[in-house]
Amino acid sequence: MSLKDKAVTVAGRITDAVRIGNGLDQRDLAPVGWYAHGRAVQRLQDSFHAVPPGQRVRLAKKTSNLFRGRSGDAVGLDVSGLHGVIAVDPVARTADVQGMCTYEDLVDVLLPYGLAPTVVPQLKTITLGGAVTGMGVESTSFRNGLPHEAVLEMDVLTGTGDVLTCSPTQNVDLYRGFPNSYGSLGYTVRLKVRCEEVSSYVDLRHVRFDDVQSLTDTLDRVVVDREYDGERVDYLDGVVFSLTESYLVLGRATDEPGPTSDYTRERSYYRSLQHPSGVLRDKLTVRDYLWRWDVDWFWCNRAFGTQDPTIRTLWPRDLLRSSFYWKIIGWDRRFDIADRIEAYNGRPARERVVQDIEVTPDNLPEFLTWFFTHCEIEPVWLCPIRLADDSGEHTPWPLYPLSPGDTWVNVGFWSSVPVDLMGEDTPPGAFNREIERVVSDLGGHKSLYSEAFYTEEQFAALYGGDRPARLKAVFDPDGRFPGLYEKTVRGV
Repeated sequence: MSLKDKAVTVAGRITDAVRIGNGLDQRDLAPVGWYAHGRAVQRLQDSFHAVPPGQRVRLAKKTSNLFRGRSGDAVGLDVSGLHGVIAVDPVARTADVQGMCTYEDLVDVLLPYGLAPTVVPQLKTITLGGAVTGMGVESTSFRNGLPHEAVLEMDVLTGTGDVLTCSPTQNVDLYRGFPNSYGSLGYTVRLKVRCEEVSSYVDLRHVRFDDVQSLTDTLDRVVVDREYDGERVDYLDGVVFSLTESYLVLGRATDEPGPTSDYTRERSYYRSLQHPSGVLRDKLTVRDYLWRWDVDWFWCNRAFGTQDPTIRTLWPRDLLRSSFYWKIIGWDRRFDIADRIEAYNGRPARERVVQDIEVTPDNLPEFLTWFFTHCEIEPVWLCPIRLADDSGEHTPWPLYPLSPGDTWVNVGFWSSVPVDLMGEDTPPGAFNREIERVVSDLGGHKSLYSEAFYTEEQFAALYGGDRPARLKAVFDPDGRFPGLYEKTVRGV
């Protein structure tokens, strides 16, 4: 029986139980409705207008998926009541969603209809508004592009305190310029997004490669053909453990029942990919597939010991999730735990290297070769992207530098290196700076959710030139939000 057949709805309200967390508990995630949404927007605007002119503002939220610091004395705005799904239209396959609704909540509302967002970023706590104004990518991006490409219209609180509706035909400059603006132009309070049908399961093939050139060549073909070895490919990403061991993960949507794996127990998902040669098969429920990376924060929770079999057995299953790992990171930042451990063991402090970069397939092997020969970080994640926008515009999303018609490959790596890796007396962020240089030389760029070290000239060349300033002059003329460079490089 498909997910769609299992759904029981009355007047658009879900009445069947919906799993949350790692599927261990339940809660009511019925849509909040338009009246409650209107009241929440009014509270947000009232809090904005209560802040004295000239004072900067920000969202008063407790969590973030950004890996960069923030300074300044901006006043937090009231976002209470802006965390849910407003309404779902299962016939049109659309959902109206509040800006701070997490993808976890949206997925749990949509799955009983047999629907899912066109792109579901890897971590449960990523919000719709955050993915659209920032970075979001996943294994459907080779056919569906990026999260902002599924936005049919959105309401944005601008720097004037007004809420403007943006779409391909309304306030088009803001609609096109909002992606990659990282809150420098305003905040989304509502998004109407296109959804797609999903099946109950995902059949997986883990295809091993012994060199990164062969992996890249195959990835490039699969993106275009959407099949491999005669079998359809609906989901596509990959993991590189070394220059001689890498995998493409090819997923096919299916309603065919059968045994499924559970990676919330003894084994980690990323380790399940590894095998000596050829193709290894696996199967997950669609929900477990969508959150396969969240359980172990890709592989980053190994720093907390949770991949040790003994510790993993004792670790509560419902705390195998990124939201709890973020709490641990918060404790580390507050008390400098990691640096204290390094100092105690007589080792130098470490430079955080948490980045997602994009290069085209013709430059991917060169980047991977450079990366694996210059640091000991492993593994890295690969996710191909091909913009879905077919409007014919040369730069449909001017602040997000991906050219339409081309394949780009996101490379994600999230770890650290010794601060003296680039030599003694190097400036802070030395290895991150070198990554920026190498990626720029290869015609690529990186996401701005983490530290960045570009000069203003370099930044302008990569991220829209003077377009951010021109948009800001219209939609935030009094500078109530930090500018894009201020926010993403200077950490304001």
